[in-house]
Amino acid sequence: MLLLFDIDGTLLNRAAEEHAAALLQALHNVHGVDTHRLKLRGSAAGRTDGEIARLILLEAGVSADRIDERAADVQHECCRLYATLCPPDLSQKVVEGVPELLQWLSGVDGVRLSLVTGNFEPVARLKLKAARVSHWFKRGQGGFGSDSEDRTMLPAIARRRAGELAGMEASWPRERTIVIGDTPRDIACARADGLRCIAVASGPHAAGELGDADVLARNSGELREALEAMVSG
Repeated sequence: MLLLFDIDGTLLNRAAEEHAAALLQALHNVHGVDTHRLKLRGSAAGRTDGEIARLILLEAGVSADRIDERAADVQHECCRLYATLCPPDLSQKVVEGVPELLQWLSGVDGVRLSLVTGNFEPVARLKLKAARVSHWFKRGQGGFGSDSEDRTMLPAIARRRAGELAGMEASWPRERTIVIGDTPRDIACARADGLRCIAVASGPHAAGELGDADVLARNSGELREALEAMVSG
């Protein structure tokens, strides 16, 4: 079973302040826009870094063509800045019960732990390392905001990489993949790839907003119960 975990709101909470600052500063450095005067319309939760950047830049009057031309520069600059801003210790930001959950899952035969996150991959890796949970998520797999601006594309990318690492001739099977996240966008990206989804009410969205998931878990204990049933099944 391939388990695709979101990061912000699912594994970690309130660990995105420096990440947001790095992205905003990158937009200023690359495009010269005054990001302090701009506010993202709607929530950033569940969006990819590239999508957030695009929405802010469009609000600032930057053309779509210019955004596309400099997207790689924004990504590189954001990752460079985050490497200087990331706190050395984010372990206090880990959602309660997550380390014990990951420890248990790592010992379950046939389970692979991976990621589907809107974070650019270098940002995601640094964030998890500072949170002391990176050792459960091997490099070379997962789907990240640096792979596509469109979050709905990320589960398929993660499945392809998992299949390659397992020596499969095809992507990891859909019926053996579960997305785990805390926003309606996590649910939507799972559905776009025909996957099951467990929603966890540990982020900014209330349980009532996550009803389209296959299973709703209110905390890490309920998430473990759901996974026990789905993994064994």
